[in-house]
Amino acid sequence: MSWILGAIYLLNFITILTILFVERKKQSIAFTWILIMTFLPVVGFILYPFLGRNLRPNQKKLFKLKREFDILYSERLQKKNLLFNEDTASYIDENTHKYQGLISMNYNAGNSVYYQDNNIDIFTKCTDKFNSLLKDIENANDTIHMLYYIINNDEIGSEVVNLLTKKAKEGVEVRLLYDHVGSILTPQKMFRNLIKAGGNVCRFFPLSLGTYTRVNYRNHRKIVIIDGKIGYIGGMNIGDEYLGLHKKLTPWRDTHLRITGTSVYALQERFLMDWCYASNTMKDIAAATLSKFFPPFQSQGNIGLQVLSSGPDVSGEQIKRGYIKMITSAKEKIFIQTPYFIPDEPFLEALQIAALSGVDVRIMLPSIADHIIVNHATTSYINDVLPYGIKVYLYQGFIHSKMIVIDGEVTSIGTANMDVRSFSSNFEINTFIYNTEFSNKCNDIFEKDMAESKLVTKETYASRGRIAKIKEGLCRLLSPLL
Repeated sequence: MSWILGAIYLLNFITILTILFVERKKQSIAFTWILIMTFLPVVGFILYPFLGRNLRPNQKKLFKLKREFDILYSERLQKKNLLFNEDTASYIDENTHKYQGLISMNYNAGNSVYYQDNNIDIFTKCTDKFNSLLKDIENANDTIHMLYYIINNDEIGSEVVNLLTKKAKEGVEVRLLYDHVGSILTPQKMFRNLIKAGGNVCRFFPLSLGTYTRVNYRNHRKIVIIDGKIGYIGGMNIGDEYLGLHKKLTPWRDTHLRITGTSVYALQERFLMDWCYASNTMKDIAAATLSKFFPPFQSQGNIGLQVLSSGPDVSGEQIKRGYIKMITSAKEKIFIQTPYFIPDEPFLEALQIAALSGVDVRIMLPSIADHIIVNHATTSYINDVLPYGIKVYLYQGFIHSKMIVIDGEVTSIGTANMDVRSFSSNFEINTFIYNTEFSNKCNDIFEKDMAESKLVTKETYASRGRIAKIKEGLCRLLSPLL
């Protein structure tokens, strides 16, 4: 037995050297793993291959695919004269010019094109979102592209898959992509009839003995594109719990968008890149094929919008940078909704500086936990914001919405939480919306949710029991890995 422990200690030491000098992880992440491997060597030895390894072999393929697709897609955009020229920009919303730096940063860092001909419907009730989605699927004529982190084998999941099967039988091209880890309990037989009907179904990062190192990297995106003209994006996966049917996580509050306008092209591009990677079909995508996925249409909208992706398939934490740029641009107020609040130092310091500058910063978190360890880590960070005058509200239920609104002028809604995992490990996608009317509507939504929330005061926070504080401290040590 002693020689086994000795071998584990030796391997852990080699791994620590690899973390420090080969993989060159972020300082906080490296410190956490070194801490685990030093004081819990057996635990570290077991967990690191699954949760700590970099994604380098897969990243090479992801980066190559993105370069190829960006070239193909950009050529098509330039031919169609769809690129927005910032030098001659004439913004429909007069407040948008204040955020030219944010628009330029998102474009330069993530090739995120700005369009201002969009219409947006916002859903805060999951029943409304699913009713709208099912109606649009029913009316689809050519293509249905769907990517979700979670597709549950339950009532709403079966209803969606059955409708997709019906449309596939009618000759509509159906492509369904889902994350294997997020949908780990969903049996593949659930999609058997859809595949028989001609639909295409694929898992992102399917797990096996040879791919165990990818378990930590999840495709957390939730997007639907119908006929290349209608897009959906937001926090809602496909599952009965999103309809408030979970025994404990109720009431469930979430936010989702339905988009029509040229920005749907950006959602389509993102889906196709993920689909081509997962299904290995990039060779089948050519310029002629793209015309089917990007049909010409006229939009009467007036909302400016960018779609920005982040994750292991890009070189930087693009959505986090967008968040920070928004926060540092704020003059009056910052409203944030997120189910998990585990910020890294730059994000946290940006909020603190904004509050010290006189900006009204409010953060809304759930009062009910869906992940105990993550919830304890989240609660610990309240101590880092209350002393700066930042207001924290606990929604009396489970709030899964990912939304940040700045000065009632610019809003970001999408799939990324305000935590380290969403910033660096997950594949995420967000909208950045430049429209005063829409942003004020989001302000109103936040303030309405405040009526269903409790304000965390310094006194109530300090009155937590000693056991709760110990749990928070321990879980916070793991926050870079959560």
